[in-house]
Amino acid sequence: MTLKQNNFENIMKGRHSIRRYQPNYKIPRDELNKIIEDAATAPSAANLQPWRVVVVESEEGKEKLRPLVMFNTQQNDTSSAMLLIFADKKYYENADFIYNSAVEQGKMPPEVRDNQLATIKSYYPALSKETENDVIRLDSGFFTMQLMLTARAYGYDTNPMAGFEADQLAIAFDLEPERYTPVVVLSIGKADEKGYDSVRLSPEQITFWR
Repeated sequence: MTLKQNNFENIMKGRHSIRRYQPNYKIPRDELNKIIEDAATAPSAANLQPWRVVVVESEEGKEKLRPLVMFNTQQNDTSSAMLLIFADKKYYENADFIYNSAVEQGKMPPEVRDNQLATIKSYYPALSKETENDVIRLDSGFFTMQLMLTARAYGYDTNPMAGFEADQLAIAFDLEPERYTPVVVLSIGKADEKGYDSVRLSPEQITFWR
């Protein structure tokens, strides 16, 4: 087994959806920030990175979140933090900053930046609401999965949740609901249970060779 394979298996081993965490364990803020930073290397369309994260770690924040996560209150009550992943509908407004920074850091020639920005500014603001929703949710999903794997690499467990009051989440945490679309709620912390192994479909069942 190669070192790469071993590292991958260590990350994936025991990757269960944990619902009960060690309630007194708090992930240090600088470490959680580093996990988010590492996860944000996930791919996105035109590198526009539409994901936004609200970290709910205080007692007041969790109390506010509790009635909004339906049957997921145990994760809320025991986790180190609840990560609310939103997609920003105005994600393309960061295009100038992203591409100018890429040129300044020597990662991209100016002419490539200019061509990319011209395309972005003409294409993305004109997307239909349906297409825009597909783009930002897909990209935010890439980020969420990478966040879960990154957390595991740091020794923490996570549980993604779709059971929450989507129409109330942004307002409850002082975000503009017209701009920020909730994608998923992710609990993170030190597991206080083993979790159950789950059955997975084989490659033969999910793959079509042509």
